[in-house]
Amino acid sequence: MDFLELAKARYSCRKFTAQPVEDEKLEKILEAANVAPTGGNLQPIKLWVVRSPENLRKVYDSTPYNFGASTVIVVGGDDSTVRKTGAKDDFLSLAAVNGSIVATHIILAAKDLGLDSTWVGLVDRVQLKKFFPEMAAYTIVCIIQIGYASPEQKGQPHKWHTARKGVDALTEWL
Repeated sequence: MDFLELAKARYSCRKFTAQPVEDEKLEKILEAANVAPTGGNLQPIKLWVVRSPENLRKVYDSTPYNFGASTVIVVGGDDSTVRKTGAKDDFLSLAAVNGSIVATHIILAAKDLGLDSTWVGLVDRVQLKKFFPEMAAYTIVCIIQIGYASPEQKGQPHKWHTARKGVDALTEWL
């Protein structure tokens, strides 16, 4: 499958089986995250792989979106990485930017390996950091649920999945 086919095939899975993600597949996903482009190639991100039932419960207690994935990757960005763009109040935090690039590599690599995923941005970050103090110094960009789609979900993306504005609406040629 070429890249565009892969990008179109990937969707947010809303119900997973309990089947664990194989270590070999998870290692490939993490390698895809490692090669993701980041500002200055500084890789100011941190990934936490959550697989134990106890820690998965803590993650799922920090979001209303629990789709039952057997593996969660929490993506954090380094808050101290800020690009100054001119005026004193005009800056762009690269924590969210770099974390989003890495997260995109993760979800596309998962799909390429026959797994499904869901990017969850609605997270109680304060609660998550209470559960996992090692995350305290990072901006939590998202949690990504990864696993195998349940038979009811397989191939059934949400009705909004294919709704697109179209290239013309997104693009202006200057």
